[in-house]
Amino acid sequence: MTRQSSHTKATPTTDPDDAPAKVDLGCLDGLLGYRLRRAQLAVFQDFITSMRDYDLRPAQFSVLAIIRANPGLKQSRVSEALGINRANFVALLDELETRDLARREPAPGDRRSNALFLTAKGEAFLDEAYRHLQAHHERRLDAALGAGDRQQFLTLLDRLAALD
Repeated sequence: MTRQSSHTKATPTTDPDDAPAKVDLGCLDGLLGYRLRRAQLAVFQDFITSMRDYDLRPAQFSVLAIIRANPGLKQSRVSEALGINRANFVALLDELETRDLARREPAPGDRRSNALFLTAKGEAFLDEAYRHLQAHHERRLDAALGAGDRQQFLTLLDRLAALD
């Protein structure tokens, strides 16, 4: 005879129409990391949907933004700043170069490294993409947070990032 744990609920996982029933998250529901990851997934999905016409993913946008803010920065520094491993970063940068949005040049004094720059097309593309992002994606995030809560939320996220 098998004994059931007092924490186990004998709830069906599907309703009669075979639509998934709500799953009890148990202890996950109270874990900040789990909830933060779920929020990140929702925000990234909204970004991808918002930027579909630009064929732009969050990592690509981030790379373009870092290059614009730091023209000539070495490739390794950009990947480190964004926490993107080297192999993935090279593939990402290859794609941005193929689209003529960014370019690599030998880094001054170091032939083994590349300095990164936006192309003229990349500059114009980033301007337009950023305006679109602000008008759509960021506006939806602000609405979800509520008036005035953006700065407080950014401050709280910075505190969590400081754990690193």
